[in-house]
Amino acid sequence: MDTRITVTGGDMSQQEINCYVAHLREEHPGRSFESIDIKLDGDYVDLSYRLAPVSFERIRRITGYLVGTVDRFNNAKRAEVEDRVKHSISCSCEDWTQ
Repeated sequence: MDTRITVTGGDMSQQEINCYVAHLREEHPGRSFESIDIKLDGDYVDLSYRLAPVSFERIRRITGYLVGTVDRFNNAKRAEVEDRVKHSISCSCEDWTQ
């Protein structure tokens, strides 16, 4: 993913920009940046950035196993998943105002 880098409020050398980007990468190891905004205000520099979303796999406990999906379950385990009782909480906002 390409990171969009914007500098406002003045001019900055590519070497300076690279130093600020390196600093942010050290602060957030392993993360990608969607955008980095560098705002110059006299002797001060303000960095704002947006991190790229991190994908994750949902893990659930189903029929005694920790799984992300049930695609590797045999027919018996799939039937257990279909037969399990699904719990939910239902209340209206009126219940909280009384």
